[in-house]
Amino acid sequence: MFIVEETIAGTDAVQIPKQRGESLLDAAVRYAEERHWDVFPGTWLEAVDGVHRCSCGDAACPAPGAHPARPDWESEATGSATVARRMWQKRPTASILLPTGLTFDAISVPETAGFLALARMERMELTLGPVTLTPDRRMEFFVLPGAAAKVPDLVRRLGWTLSSLDLTVRGEGEYVAAPPTRFGSRGAVQWACRPTAANRWLPDSEELISPLAYACGRER
Repeated sequence: MFIVEETIAGTDAVQIPKQRGESLLDAAVRYAEERHWDVFPGTWLEAVDGVHRCSCGDAACPAPGAHPARPDWESEATGSATVARRMWQKRPTASILLPTGLTFDAISVPETAGFLALARMERMELTLGPVTLTPDRRMEFFVLPGAAAKVPDLVRRLGWTLSSLDLTVRGEGEYVAAPPTRFGSRGAVQWACRPTAANRWLPDSEELISPLAYACGRER
């Protein structure tokens, strides 16, 4: 079970639970053990002259401490809680990254559109999967695998083109950062909708694409 405390207001209808200070190791093990998600350790933050920088060594890293540490990261992903524990014991400050295209894909939209879509989904009484809020002001909605192939056509049926909306899908060969991973000094990834027993079964992208596309269209 994921423990949460306090909330951050986004809209009158939607609030985001903030996760307590769970260690990266404990969180990674929980994802593998309780959700059966593959996990792999990414880069981490290092203090250099009083400034936290990415372990990759790039002072201008766009995602400091929150991207793969090696090019063959897919071979390192594991769904074993025992292996995950061993990896984070070796690198306790490594970010937690989740490969997409396996047990879930992720639809990524701007934070403002995400809040609007969440409020609309609540009114529609849609069943959501987990949703993250990232420090770069994006929301990522977890859906069944295969969304990357389906979403462009689904968006066209709604009268949009994918290129006209700030909406992307992370599928096979991609990844998302999971709480409590930090993006440099920008803050940590949080759960907008945390993983629970109620959302163990993920929605299909077709169920969520209408409110998501509508919200992104409003943001143009």
